[in-house]
Amino acid sequence: MPVQASRRPPSLEPVGAAARVTSQPRRGGKRPSRGPAKKRARRKDPLWARLTLVFGAVLMLTSGIAIVGSKALIGQATGNIAQGNLLGDAGKSDAEGGANLDGPIDMLLLGVDARERWAADDVRADSIIVLHIPASHDQAYLISIPRDTEAEIPGHGVEKINAAFQYGAQNGGGWEGGAQLMAKTIRKMTGVSFDGAGIINFGGFKKIIDTLGSVRICVSQEVKSHHMSYVDGKPMWNADARKTGKKMTPVLHKKGCREMEGWAALDYSRQRYGLDGGDYDRQQNQQQLIKAMAKKATENGTLTNPVKLNALMKAAGGALVLDTGGVSMIDMIFTMRGVTGNDLTMLRTNGGKYFSTADRSKEMLSPQTLEMFQAIKNDKLAEFVYANPGVLSTRK
Repeated sequence: MPVQASRRPPSLEPVGAAARVTSQPRRGGKRPSRGPAKKRARRKDPLWARLTLVFGAVLMLTSGIAIVGSKALIGQATGNIAQGNLLGDAGKSDAEGGANLDGPIDMLLLGVDARERWAADDVRADSIIVLHIPASHDQAYLISIPRDTEAEIPGHGVEKINAAFQYGAQNGGGWEGGAQLMAKTIRKMTGVSFDGAGIINFGGFKKIIDTLGSVRICVSQEVKSHHMSYVDGKPMWNADARKTGKKMTPVLHKKGCREMEGWAALDYSRQRYGLDGGDYDRQQNQQQLIKAMAKKATENGTLTNPVKLNALMKAAGGALVLDTGGVSMIDMIFTMRGVTGNDLTMLRTNGGKYFSTADRSKEMLSPQTLEMFQAIKNDKLAEFVYANPGVLSTRK
């Protein structure tokens, strides 16, 4: 596996630096002041341009995709995707490369379960994934952070890391405030700052998969759904199923590979109870789903067909909030165009095992995992993975 040399010097800013942020995407708590952007050589692409979409965590990465048209068409297609300031002062500083995409790219992908009956400030991030793309821009790594990881949340003391989103969302902070505090917490814990971020609502996640038609998922161990049951042969959330007063048969995800509809793929990716590895197995299953979506979008022609592309973008726009860190979405897309679904490498924190603290309800990042995040910061992740193959996911 090739080793990519970092093209960004280490940050000169203190990890805990704080700044006031507003609703426009920017880094370091202030509008970027980097002077003129570095000019890129004019590309000689024909009308086929490659498109990389960050959906998210479960944000979703669909990649290496050719669509019909020019940058103007890409801008039109992605116009439904909401943008916001999700990074606050956890964005990369000028010393780390700032808005210059020539070097490695690190993005924070958050999956939230926001339901209509819940208050806007009562949402936690159930999926926390770091996406690392080395300076070569031809490979991507997905690293999940366990939701029960003990972390120092700035201004709130030591808590489980998934509480950072909820704390940040309170008092009018909303999703932007939640993501900002999560990014700041991760930066304090790992030293990694970000080029961009994305949030996806799990409810909208189903619509994206349905637009793709289905995704191929390999179930590694049989698991009974903790969330859904069949009523008269129809899958329903348990809360809704109980209201019918009819017989409920739990959804069972049997071992083996198959095409899954959106509801089934989403339900399977959310299971942790009944799995041997608990949340660690769920992390791998969620990463597997992201990769399956990327491959499906590439293989079935969705993004080479303007009609299908617009339908997919409409579904994504209703589920996704994206921050490209002050860089235009089009520039971000073209920079990441070389990454394909097959280039996604899924990694495990803590070797895929619970690494507990004195408080058994929480866990911590192992020394090896902290070393892995340092390798991300230094753009030496390929070298680290080669020396530590046990961090590779067991999913395909």
